[in-house]
Amino acid sequence: MRLVYDPDEIIACPPAACCGCGADLAFAPVTAQRRHQVTDIAPAPAPRTTEYLAQARECPGCGTVGTGELPAHVRARASYGPETCAQAANLVSGHHIPVYRSTQLLCQLAGIQVSTGWMAGIRGRAAALVESSGFMEHIRALLRTAPAVHADETPARAAGGTRYVHLACTRYLTCLHTGDRSAAAIDAGGVLPGYDGVIVRDGYIGYEHLTSALHAWCGAHLLRDLKDLYDFEPARQTWASQMAGLLIEARDTAAGARAAGQATLDAAELDDLVTRYRALAADGLTASLYRRTATAADARRLARRFRDYEDMILRFATRPDLDIFSSNEAERTIRPAKVQQRSSGGCWRTLQGLAEFALVQSYLSTAAKWGISKLDALRGLFTGQA
Repeated sequence: MRLVYDPDEIIACPPAACCGCGADLAFAPVTAQRRHQVTDIAPAPAPRTTEYLAQARECPGCGTVGTGELPAHVRARASYGPETCAQAANLVSGHHIPVYRSTQLLCQLAGIQVSTGWMAGIRGRAAALVESSGFMEHIRALLRTAPAVHADETPARAAGGTRYVHLACTRYLTCLHTGDRSAAAIDAGGVLPGYDGVIVRDGYIGYEHLTSALHAWCGAHLLRDLKDLYDFEPARQTWASQMAGLLIEARDTAAGARAAGQATLDAAELDDLVTRYRALAADGLTASLYRRTATAADARRLARRFRDYEDMILRFATRPDLDIFSSNEAERTIRPAKVQQRSSGGCWRTLQGLAEFALVQSYLSTAAKWGISKLDALRGLFTGQA
C-alpha cells in the first residue's frame, strides 16, 4: 500500500517522558516524525428506514380529493430499497455467489437481514427490469450494425435437461439468450438473422444457414488443433507446426496493416501467404493419405478443413481492418455461464432461471465492457436509470 496525502484522522504518538532523565516532554518541540497509516472499514451501520406518507388532501375550492405520488421504488407497504436490491443482485448475479451465502454476506457486510426466498428472487427482479427498460432491443440493434460479431454457445444444465446459452457480442456489447442448439434457437437471439457483417465463430455447423454474413473461423481453435496433432506425432506432422507458424505470421501481418490504417494487405504479400497456405494443406493431406491410423485420420480431417474452408480461415487476412483472428472475445464473455453453473450445484432449477441469468448477464457484461462496475450498473437498474 501507499500513503495517502489526506487521511481522515491523524493521531500523534509522542513519547511520554524523556528516556534519558525522565523529564516530561508534553511541551517539548517536535524534532522529527515518521508517518504510518492504517486503512480500515467501519462496521456495517444499522439499516435506515424511511417512511413515505401517501397523503390525500381535499381542495377547499371544489372539494376534489387528490393523492400524493410515491417515488417509483416505493410500492409495497414495507419493502427493501434500491441500494439493498443492488447490493443483493451484485452478490448473486455479479459475483455468482449461492443464494444462502449471499444472504449471510449481505447481513454481515451491510447490516441488513433478508430472507433466502427474497434473495432467490432478486435475479428475477433484475431480469424483469432489464427486459422492461428496452435495453436488450437497443443492444440487438447496435450489434446488427457492427462490422464484426463474435458468436458462441455453451451447454447449460437446466430443469433436468441440457439447454444452451447463445452469445453474440463485440468488444463493447453483449447479447445472451437461451435455447437448444438448433439454427432456430440461434436465430431467436434476434441478432444474426439477416446480419451482413462478419461472424467470428468456431466450426459448429449450426451457423452455416446464416448466408447473408461472411464467416471467420476462430484462429485460436485452429492453433490448438494443430498443436494437438503435432504433439502427438511430431515426426510425421511437421506440416501442422508449419501451418501454425504461418497463421501466426499472417495474424501479425494483419495486425500491422490494421495499425497502419490499411484496409487490405499488399496483393503480393497476400498471394504469398495464400500460396504457402495451400501448399501446407496439400502436404498435410498427402502425408497421411495412405496411412490407416487414428492419428492419420485426424490429420486428414484437419488438412481437409484447411483446404475446404480457406476463405473462412483466412478471413482475418483478407479483412485486416477487423480484429477477427480469434473468437477469444466470445470465449471470455460466455465464461460466466460456467462459473454460475458451477456455483449453483451444476444446474439451474428452471428454464426461467436460466433465461433470467442470460438477461442480467447481458446487462452486466455490457456495463463492464464500458468500464462501469457491476454494482453501479445495478444501482442504475434499480433506480430506473438503466
